[in-house]
Amino acid sequence: MDLNSDLGEGFGAWQMGDDEAMLDIVTSANVACGFHAGDAGVMRRVCERAAERGVTIGAHVGYRDLAGFGRRALDIAPEDLADEVLYQIGALDGFARAAHSSVRYVKAHGALYNTAAVDPEQAAALVEGVRRYHTDLALLCPPDSEMLRAAQAAGVPAYAEAFADRAYTPEGLLVSRKLPGAVLHDADEVAARALTMATTGEVVDAEGGKLNLRADSLCVHGDTPGAVELARRIRESLTDAGVPLGSFV
Repeated sequence: MDLNSDLGEGFGAWQMGDDEAMLDIVTSANVACGFHAGDAGVMRRVCERAAERGVTIGAHVGYRDLAGFGRRALDIAPEDLADEVLYQIGALDGFARAAHSSVRYVKAHGALYNTAAVDPEQAAALVEGVRRYHTDLALLCPPDSEMLRAAQAAGVPAYAEAFADRAYTPEGLLVSRKLPGAVLHDADEVAARALTMATTGEVVDAEGGKLNLRADSLCVHGDTPGAVELARRIRESLTDAGVPLGSFV
């Protein structure tokens, strides 16, 4: 099972999360590419640290929305979105290659992730940006989503992920961050939830029902309060149960 986290989300003097600590825990790092967070220095440092630790580097692409941290949906033409996805991948891959590594996959951030999960047009544009960079570049996406279907249609390798620290609707979508209980903070709950996801694919939704989210990777957000402890507990619960950890690519 892969364990991924959104990292490199500082900007200038503003710091977000503890990238150093998280890179000692996760197997894949979704690194912000400068559109929703991150800058040249942040991208360089995170790529260097990830390469040193053998952590797989992914491009965490988003809408061009620094002020809103990429969590506001934007009305952007598909061709423009494809270009901006391509731009972000190329920027991060430059730093990854300078660190003697490379970008191996792409994961959308925030509003782009949520929109492309259900909007076929936005999903196709996101996938087109990935495909234009390299046909072997993988896409990390929600199970049974428009994003997954668009990747499969375009011949882009697609892998499903589940969120250990987020609540799900009965439809299998992430509960809006505007609603209470959308983000989970209890370490025991999150660790147990992650283990169940990894071993059975099941997760209890916000209304008490069961979803089957067979995933290749589990995500814990780097900006969640207590993220390092959550990630550490998740890793411990998986390794204690004999679940092997490794990048999905």
